[in-house]
Order: sequence, then structure tokens, then C-alpha cells
Amino acid sequence: MSGRDIRVNTISPGPITTPGLNGLAADEAGAAQLRETLAGIVPLGRMGRPEEVANLALFLATEQSSFITGTEIFIDGGAKQV
Repeated sequence: MSGRDIRVNTISPGPITTPGLNGLAADEAGAAQLRETLAGIVPLGRMGRPEEVANLALFLATEQSSFITGTEIFIDGGAKQV
């Protein structure tokens, strides 16, 4: 917001390897299958890591991103593009 030095952006992650994601499956075999399936829909061929999303959030919190506002940033390995 002009004059108040407030910038608003949205981070939209794709499939990220987290304990919560593994909890969606009934057992480890199911969790492994879920991870494999999700990685298969990502053009980079893998799931994201939590630290990759954290790095983006940190970037947006710094002056290095001072001219970025009002945007949605997809951190999904290219999945949104296909």
C-alpha cells in the first residue's frame, strides 16, 4: 500500500514433503505411493522441500523484493504451467 510501505504477495506451493502429507496415507507404503504420484505430476520430477518455500518467504520479507507486490508466486516445480 502506497505510503504505508506495505507489500502484499501470495505464495502458492505445490506438493511439499511434510509430515502432514505423509499423514494422509494409511501406512508408509501408501505414503510412498502418494509421494511418487505427486512427484510424477511435477515437471521437475520431485516434490518440494519446506526450506524452499521458507527461502521464498524470506526473500519476500527482504529489501531484495522491494518492487514486488500484488503477485502470486507459484513454488511448485512448474506444475501450474502444465
